[in-house]
Amino acid sequence: MSCEMLQIQLFSSQNPHYPFQSTPILPNPKLQNTHKSKHNQTHTISLMDVKLRTARSLVSKLSSVSEQTRSEALKELRLITKHDADSRPLVADAGAIPYLAETLFGSSPDFQDDAAATLLNISISCRHSLISTRGLLDAISHALRHHSSPTSSATAVQSSAATLHSLLVVEDYRPIIGAKRDIVYSLIDIVKSPKSPPRSVKDALKALFGIALCPSNRASLVELGAVPALFTLVVNDGRLGIVEDATAVIAQVAGCEESADAFRRVAGVRVLADLLDFSTGSSLRSRENAVSALLNLTRCGGERAVVEVREEGLGVVDGIADVAENGGPKGKSKGVALLKVIDGGNRSISSIFRDPRFDSLLRQSSLN
Repeated sequence: MSCEMLQIQLFSSQNPHYPFQSTPILPNPKLQNTHKSKHNQTHTISLMDVKLRTARSLVSKLSSVSEQTRSEALKELRLITKHDADSRPLVADAGAIPYLAETLFGSSPDFQDDAAATLLNISISCRHSLISTRGLLDAISHALRHHSSPTSSATAVQSSAATLHSLLVVEDYRPIIGAKRDIVYSLIDIVKSPKSPPRSVKDALKALFGIALCPSNRASLVELGAVPALFTLVVNDGRLGIVEDATAVIAQVAGCEESADAFRRVAGVRVLADLLDFSTGSSLRSRENAVSALLNLTRCGGERAVVEVREEGLGVVDGIADVAENGGPKGKSKGVALLKVIDGGNRSISSIFRDPRFDSLLRQSSLN
């Protein structure tokens, strides 16, 4: 073999000993992931930067002398705080809340509507930013107080009440909001006004429920007329959801000493007992609330309230027993407890009705 041929063979790519033979280059997963992570991080920072600049730009327009500019900014803020959770704290930190609160004092229903809806959206993620803004609760109070005014937006009233309900999720905020008597009075006024739209009534009831969850607020609710307003709804309003929400508030309000006389003036024990009568067709939730209200009344209303509940309760023990058997965990427990109160410890229920299920339930109650 010639020297030339040997050289070609030695350095041919077909030669297994060829030092520069081509081999496939496999990707390094760690390097790839690092690259992707840095790319995603850069993209996220860039996107958040855009959102921050957008928020600041829109908030700056809220102080514009141009009504159209303010209107467009409000609508845009309403949209982005509704659809983009990340933008809510950015809008709040950009200083939007004082401008939005001030807008609720204005005379334009459209402006009020957009401002109130934006505040509601922000409240989902930034409750502390709202409650710590000076004048916010006064602005919400103003919107609620003028619920029947021709210059007021019904949807702004609803959003304002819903914002309160959102804030009242935080236990520490309940005494703060409950101490604002003008807010409590306005919510009660919405509930008892025949001209209030159903949505306004429901939102007001939810806010009242949040307020009533704080025991120290219940006496004020009674003093400001919540009891007759709530029972009027239960008696006269046939809409299922509203009756359920009203009885939920009644159950909480019953948990204070002042409620006994207020319930007596509107025949409240009898109305609640009627809800437990199967012939009225009340929902299970309404019946659970009625049981809870009667039980709270016996615990807070004194011996006279116990006697009244016992007298009315004997007529609807079937309804109470049904809650004790078929209600939710809390409903069952309260149904059993109420049966025990009505029985009085002397087995009066068993002696009157001679139904073995009552014996079973009363034995269960003695264990609770």
